[in-house]
Amino acid sequence: MSYDYIIVGAGITGITAAEEVANILEKTVLLIDKRNHIGGNCFDYVNEYGTLVHRYGPHIFHTNNPQVYNYLSLFTTWNVYNHKVVYKIGNELIPIPFNLISIDKCLPNNSEKVKDALLEEYEVNSKVSVKELIDSDNESLRLLGNYIYTNIYQKEIKKIYGVEDTNQIMNFIDKMPPVIVSYDCRYYNDVYQTIPASGYTKMFENMLTNHNINVLLEKDYKDILKIDYENKKVYYEGEEFNGQIIFTGKIDEFFNYKYGELPYRSSVLLNEDIQEIMFQENATINYPDDYHFTRITEFKYITGQQNFYTTLQFEFPVEYKKDNPEQNNPFYAMDTLENKKLYERYEKLSKEFENVTFIGRLAEYKDMNMDESVEKVLDLINYKLMGE
Repeated sequence: MSYDYIIVGAGITGITAAEEVANILEKTVLLIDKRNHIGGNCFDYVNEYGTLVHRYGPHIFHTNNPQVYNYLSLFTTWNVYNHKVVYKIGNELIPIPFNLISIDKCLPNNSEKVKDALLEEYEVNSKVSVKELIDSDNESLRLLGNYIYTNIYQKEIKKIYGVEDTNQIMNFIDKMPPVIVSYDCRYYNDVYQTIPASGYTKMFENMLTNHNINVLLEKDYKDILKIDYENKKVYYEGEEFNGQIIFTGKIDEFFNYKYGELPYRSSVLLNEDIQEIMFQENATINYPDDYHFTRITEFKYITGQQNFYTTLQFEFPVEYKKDNPEQNNPFYAMDTLENKKLYERYEKLSKEFENVTFIGRLAEYKDMNMDESVEKVLDLINYKLMGE
């Protein structure tokens, strides 16, 4: 069968692209994924105890973009959910992002001075970067910034990325969650904070109902597509493919690692079912030190389900190894200056393939929230629609 579009990767980027190509551009699509399920890392399922579990770690949809929210609302109803994250520091559970409650818990002997300095310098509900606090002329604000950097985020980055020098990670300090000048303990402050009422997988299934979409799972795209690097052509079923390819996989893999591998960090996720109503005090508790795992997530907080069992998920950071089935999920791009330069070499190569579009977190070697992934695809399809 011939297709107008071939899309590699059935994660949120590839699924959104398939839906838009089929329904808006009215073209035929082949959607390929090597896993045995759709949804990529957003995949969820109901386990034997009736709990909806996110296989690859908790995914909370949040956005300030009404276009993205309204688009996905065509395929799901939502449960409003305001995610909260706490960090285990000593015997205390500290709300993150850091707020006025966090200051009371972590700096009890200086909390009033620190809070007074914040409220004198910034308006209520302001977001203040940790770097700005560290660079402040105010001694109390510097104390706060250095405490957060040293005791929380620096330890967490070392653990997740497996580095001793956190300065290897580009703009690391700028990426740290800001301090919120309020008592708001929500992890996100976006206008829309929701969970698909029947799960992400069901939402994705609804997005792929168009008869112009054919989904092929458990199939490596390299078994279907042959890439002629010299002539910048792609072949499908032995013939030159003259349609459009949307590639959401690893850009270095597409080019057969010509310049070497782009490094990632991975995670091993272990689930445990316990016969208790609830196990911990919060949906997600992060452990920046003391334990090998980085966080424990309890899914019933997120789903709001009621049953006599609860499911916990422990996340252990590990080195990424593409040939190891237990460590071959590229969770986190290693965002260093050296790796950025390596990516830019692959990006330059990608522009030579006129009928291939590289899009998504793996194709662009960057971390992306779900709404950003969807927004990029909607912009791409609108561009193509205008072009035609």
